[in-house]
Amino acid sequence: MSKPSGNPIPFDRPVSYWISVQGIVDLHWSDLLQDMTMSVTKKEGKLSVTNLEGVLPDQSALFGVLNTLYELHLPVLAVICQSYSPASDQTELIGDKPSEETIVDNQDKENTL
Repeated sequence: MSKPSGNPIPFDRPVSYWISVQGIVDLHWSDLLQDMTMSVTKKEGKLSVTNLEGVLPDQSALFGVLNTLYELHLPVLAVICQSYSPASDQTELIGDKPSEETIVDNQDKENTL
């Protein structure tokens, strides 16, 4: 197996994530969701979407958040690794989160299939 080039995303370092789920996450679940910042998008005639954003200490914390969302029966729409701090302590952008409009529109397309 070959080594990846560049700075691979580490398993054991803090990384900033943006997670989008269908439905509304109640604020009392924030402690189980690593105190990620939550925002809800509601559009008339469309399903609600909750976005979670924050830095998770490592990959196991990410899996813990995803498992909690699974146990709450909230379909995951997107998970984006936004940035991390490589050994040089620089922040490097990995991916951009999609616009709110894109997520809601794509969700509606999937529900009509």
